[in-house]
Amino acid sequence: MVHLTSVTSDAAARGDSVVEGMETIKFDEPADDEVSASVYGSRFATQELPQHEMPEGEMPKEVAYRLIRDDLSLDGVPTLNLASFVTTYMEEEVEKLMTEALPKNFIDYEEYPQTAEIQNRCVSMIARMFNAPTDTEAENAMGTSTVGSSEAIMLGVLSMKRRWQNKRKAEGKDYSKPNMVMNSAVQVCWEKAARYFEVEERYSYCTKDRYVIDPEEAVNLVDENTVGICAIIGTTYTGEYEDVKAINDLLIKKKIDCPIHVDAASGGFVAPFVVPELPWDFRLQQVVSINVSGHKYGLVYPGVGWVVWRSPEYLPKELVFNINYLGADQASFTLNFSKGASQVIGQYYQMIRLGKKGYRSIMMNLTRTADYLAANLKLLGFIIMSKGGGNGLPLVAFRLDPKKGHHYDEFAVAHHLRERGWVVPAYTMAPHSENLKLMRVVVREDFTRSRCDTLVKDIKLALQTLNDTDRETIDKHTEHLKKTSASHRKKHNTHPYYKGEKHSLQGKHGKTHAVC
Repeated sequence: MVHLTSVTSDAAARGDSVVEGMETIKFDEPADDEVSASVYGSRFATQELPQHEMPEGEMPKEVAYRLIRDDLSLDGVPTLNLASFVTTYMEEEVEKLMTEALPKNFIDYEEYPQTAEIQNRCVSMIARMFNAPTDTEAENAMGTSTVGSSEAIMLGVLSMKRRWQNKRKAEGKDYSKPNMVMNSAVQVCWEKAARYFEVEERYSYCTKDRYVIDPEEAVNLVDENTVGICAIIGTTYTGEYEDVKAINDLLIKKKIDCPIHVDAASGGFVAPFVVPELPWDFRLQQVVSINVSGHKYGLVYPGVGWVVWRSPEYLPKELVFNINYLGADQASFTLNFSKGASQVIGQYYQMIRLGKKGYRSIMMNLTRTADYLAANLKLLGFIIMSKGGGNGLPLVAFRLDPKKGHHYDEFAVAHHLRERGWVVPAYTMAPHSENLKLMRVVVREDFTRSRCDTLVKDIKLALQTLNDTDRETIDKHTEHLKKTSASHRKKHNTHPYYKGEKHSLQGKHGKTHAVC
């Protein structure tokens, strides 16, 4: 997900200085004999990095590299970013493979046929991991790589909608009011898919005690215009697995022909190895499509997702384009065209390098570390909101105990951890859950027991500091952080025209989206 940015006006660009009034002060440029060949002795070190318009002249490659690298040093450290599910570690050998593949345009099958074959291998492996039917040609699973689960979900929604429309047209019925059933804790890409493809959202809302979809309520929301139900294997808030089997069984019991799309963006590479006995995938009759993010627990750097359909029956033919591109015929169902090949190659490396045994070992270790962290936080007085023991994603969602009457909240704890370099997000739960606040730590491959102990020590220190600080000081510090954050957000240049929208769950209910 990329933010929308507004192009700065010429007047604003001219007056874009850190301290007001500095733009009117003129400074002498260094003379030629005062400039050296070193980066910080060059004239570029005395100039502002270009921000609004491409410069006329060139810059030496060493200088450009160093100045941009220095600029990026203000970013957080990826390994300490415990907000994100996205992979932050890969082996040197696969990084080399991915670097070598950077010039390859994945869509050029004629020029890079082996890269296309590698995608086919990945699709086959992932489909079998999800127990897709492979015993007959008639029900032959199919899939494709995407740039992430957002694109994969868009394709899943589009195929469900078109299949529903075709059925309604064949029956001579109205097909102008499609709807889709989902949990209010869905990732924002589900809201986007519904809005972009004009599908009404029907929500099973969370409560203060339940953070996943209610199967009975979800099935009751289904009517003749429902294109499908979304079920999540690993919600972004608490990491819980929704009860896909219960939804499936209720649909069958009530003789309702409604497909299920499983959003396994985070859990698709976890559940098969930690709880292989859990039925959530193509073992269930009504599950017709599944998406998964390769760049989360698939252990690949950002930029790859996957979507698999049970059979061609659930991917309408008219959505697939047969294209002759540079001499090769290819079937395409994507929202983009050109893309790099590196991430697909990285996914293949991970699957053959680790195998099922390697993935199982990693996911079990992450689950153990998450349980260890949860036990520590519980002893520190936090309420644990996530499921342990492999019954959810390897993460820990937790909140302060309201009975203890703290004069600070989860956001204050998160701010103190940020001072130590940790990015541990605090946010409010999905709508109708009484504005519960919580924090979340995502346990990734490079989050070892040793690093976990360091985090626990810093959380303990943050609590001690906040307990010893009076409410007024905390409130002042919080207000200061809000102003600092607001000042930083202005740099993203969000146009005023787009502020204050009321069509999303955030606009309607104040929902904050958990980082994914």
